[in-house]
Amino acid sequence: MNDPAPLTRLDLLRFLERVQLGDLERTRRWIADEERRQAERAEGARRRPPTPDWLIEQGINGRTAAYVHVGDCWSGKKRMRPVTRDAALRALADGVAPCPQCRPDTALGVLE
Repeated sequence: MNDPAPLTRLDLLRFLERVQLGDLERTRRWIADEERRQAERAEGARRRPPTPDWLIEQGINGRTAAYVHVGDCWSGKKRMRPVTRDAALRALADGVAPCPQCRPDTALGVLE
């Protein structure tokens, strides 16, 4: 019978080395992928326009203002347009409702 020669300790260590080199290469690819993703996120953040100070949310009909918001309000991000502080104050004075979540009237110093 032609039984293969038993594996030596050196054979086993060389096999382990090949496995570990493969693991190391895979880990290096994962690191490179993550570095690329972080660079893309940083570039996206760098290119993102600054958050406006004040927003007016248009009503569903697109003609009337529904709410005044602080620029970084999380509520109702659709149908928003940036406005100046004066325009936000004017809208509140004209009866446009302040957002109940971000309370722009408080941030603008408007007393009811």
